[in-house]
Amino acid sequence: MRFHALWRVRPYLQPYARRMWWMFGLTVIGIGASLLVPFVAKAVVDGPIRDGDRGALVLLVGLGLALGAFEALLAFWRRYVLTAVANGMETTMRNDLYAHLQRLQVSFHDQWQSGQLLSRAMSDIAVIRRFFGFGLIFLVVNVLTFVAVIGLLMRLHMGLALVTAFSAVPILWLSILFEREYWEVSRRVQDQQGEMTTTIEEAATGIRVIKAFGRGDLMGLHFAKRVDTLYASSMDSVRLRAKFWSVLGIVPKLTQAAILLGGGLAVGNGSLSVGGLIAFFSLLTLLIWPIEALGWILAMAEEAETASARIFEVLDTEPTVFDRPDARPMAESTGRLRLEDVSFRYPGEVDPEGRPHPDGPWILRNVDLDIAPGETLALVGMTGSGKTTLVSLASRLYDVTTGRVTLDGVDVRDITLASLRRQVSMAFEEPILFSASARENLLLGYPDATDDDIARALDTAQAGFVHDLPWGLDTRVGEQGLSLSGGQRQRLALARAIIGRPRVLVLDDPLSALDVHTEALVESALRRVLDGVTALLVVHRPSTLALADRVALLDGGTIAAVGTHSELMELPGYRAILSQEAEDLTASASTRESEVA
Repeated sequence: MRFHALWRVRPYLQPYARRMWWMFGLTVIGIGASLLVPFVAKAVVDGPIRDGDRGALVLLVGLGLALGAFEALLAFWRRYVLTAVANGMETTMRNDLYAHLQRLQVSFHDQWQSGQLLSRAMSDIAVIRRFFGFGLIFLVVNVLTFVAVIGLLMRLHMGLALVTAFSAVPILWLSILFEREYWEVSRRVQDQQGEMTTTIEEAATGIRVIKAFGRGDLMGLHFAKRVDTLYASSMDSVRLRAKFWSVLGIVPKLTQAAILLGGGLAVGNGSLSVGGLIAFFSLLTLLIWPIEALGWILAMAEEAETASARIFEVLDTEPTVFDRPDARPMAESTGRLRLEDVSFRYPGEVDPEGRPHPDGPWILRNVDLDIAPGETLALVGMTGSGKTTLVSLASRLYDVTTGRVTLDGVDVRDITLASLRRQVSMAFEEPILFSASARENLLLGYPDATDDDIARALDTAQAGFVHDLPWGLDTRVGEQGLSLSGGQRQRLALARAIIGRPRVLVLDDPLSALDVHTEALVESALRRVLDGVTALLVVHRPSTLALADRVALLDGGTIAAVGTHSELMELPGYRAILSQEAEDLTASASTRESEVA
């Protein structure tokens, strides 16, 4: 049987090794207590009942009750210890998985469905915990019980004991057949659960789009298709278990019939006493549960194995954006940013079998830019020209494929990520807010910011609306900030980017969701912020170009021209891009006006 991935979980159990040994000790003692009860029954039949000794009968019955109570007490402590161990292991494993997901580069998250990651972090780890908290101990108990019972049966009657022992042969054969089929079905079910989780998550986060286009029925059909697929796979799993368990249940019944027949003959020829037959049958009864539970335990083990494999698919992924061994923190930066012969393409995906796909096409080619301290450089280009990718290299959301990005002459890969991202701050085109208070969202990157810092950032970003919320800065903004308008989310995200007074500010079109009036106010405030700060702006609105000292025209992943706005206006391609942007802006404004009307 293959339990390679499940075996890899053992480091998470090592902190609890002493408790585990205590648990196994209690298990062995409990098994011993339960195995004594049939011999007490033998002593009762062959002694007090046969001889009519009531005093001895009361004493032996009391001993049997005491053994039962003692076994129950040991079972309680065993399960208490095991539950504590399993929950501790689950907590540690989930914390490690979450921390690893935070360390993994953005390109990893670009390739993975969030629902698949969520199902691994929640469902799969819970499956592993259930096996170690319940299935494993019963597997150990059942194996020890089987071995001990067979040994005791041999003392009572060797021939009958051998018949009982040989009943394990068909059980092992059936178990091997079951394991081969169930692994594939279990993996398919868990993968499809991840796909269904993704569908639910997308429907929840995209509920406004679904309602706006009236596509609730279509999404319902899409979800129903996922559910039907999962249902079909789950029923395959149920059929396999039912077939295995039903056949498995026949074995102990046939064994009991054979022992009843053979035992009667043994009593008849005097090789076994009546009490011995009762003890033999009582011990045999102790094997019924281990045999019948074997299918359930194996199913749980296979599910835990496939869950472990899915977990380690993530944990085995090595971060590609990380602190080099010789990386050093940068305490203070002048803000000089350079891109030296930078080329970039997104890495190829890795399929579930671990096979890498070829890298994607080149997004950037041989980019050279030199941004002086305190200078504001605007990036202009058609959609898909690589603007967002380029600005993402400054804070190492991605690492360059070739070339290098330097800050104050130091390769950003030689600067610790924590200190680099305190020097370089970003505001994205899509403002991401968390289900937390406005204050917590503001302080996400700079938790030590003072009230004065908060006030300055809110004023600069024209985000004073937060004071008008029901509980001011302590008002929760809802998941993804959807309780706010698009412009409010963008202004709050902009305030978050500038609150730490970074030396380099990267703004990926952070004004796209603002109306013309608010845009003018924010741009006016940004002039003060950008004074003395190195800034890299992705620009879609021609009016924002007034903030820039220079403009770089990006065309097909290469720098076509760099100069002032006036100089680049001599280029037809530059004028065409600005003209297109202006038309798009006018169309967007007209749409908003018609919606209001």
